Amino acid sequence: MGEMPAYAEEGPPTKTCVEPFEIASHEVTNAQFAAFVEATGYETRAERGWRADEAGGPGIDLPPGSAVFVAPIAKPRGNLDWWKFVEEANWRQPAGPKGTTEGLENHPVVHVTREDAQAYADWVGARLPSEAEWEFAARSAPTGEVSPWADVDEAIRVKGANTWQGVFPMRNTAEDSFEGRAPVGSFPANAFGLYDMIGNVWEWTASPYAPSHSPRDRGIAGERGFDPSQPQNAVGTIKGGSYLCADNYCARFRPAARQAQDLSFGTSHIGFRIARDARQRQQ
Repeated sequence: MGEMPAYAEEGPPTKTCVEPFEIASHEVTNAQFAAFVEATGYETRAERGWRADEAGGPGIDLPPGSAVFVAPIAKPRGNLDWWKFVEEANWRQPAGPKGTTEGLENHPVVHVTREDAQAYADWVGARLPSEAEWEFAARSAPTGEVSPWADVDEAIRVKGANTWQGVFPMRNTAEDSFEGRAPVGSFPANAFGLYDMIGNVWEWTASPYAPSHSPRDRGIAGERGFDPSQPQNAVGTIKGGSYLCADNYCARFRPAARQAQDLSFGTSHIGFRIARDARQRQQ
């Protein structure tokens, strides 16, 4: 797993062994998550908000809501000008209080934290994949290609995954037919029969984030995770890129790509899929 040279956090390439496992063919959908909520009454973190004194939180009172991508009208002044905290944005209404998932039942659920994703996985008798399992599944070949395609040029990627075409974050030409999230399975499966391992939405893994694959960095990260750009936060590893990944800004549409995500928050471009040990099926 891992890759060099690309982004520093993707290296060094590391030999890793995983036990036999199964992984869902697609990301968990709004319909699947709705069934979980209806059966259990579960409330996601975005629906609950945070109290300033609550363990694991941002340390401030924060109303129910989540981070939503909003394309800037003018040239952005900073790297994060396109992210807005929108009150009452959550999995039920991804764009905010006037939004809905009606007609989007087969889209990946978003605005979920790792805790939310784990709760769903527990309910169905599964778990989140580790980063190593996720990357192995995404590569879908024993030779471990950098990309799931023979070439990584945009013309091939447009047909293979839901990513950003055009100049990010100003204009998405939607040459792949989707300006935002796409229904799961809208693009061809990889060699393992898995859909949207690249693009569409980032996916939570069970692994804490470390700034590289080196034993030293993994040791520093521990179970809490560590990201030098946000050292005060507990962070997990997300994989796969999303519909916001573009050549001119964030070329993270490769199996080796990885990113840190604050465990306190979900966003409008992070979802998840579930996994389980292969032997569970045999019992």
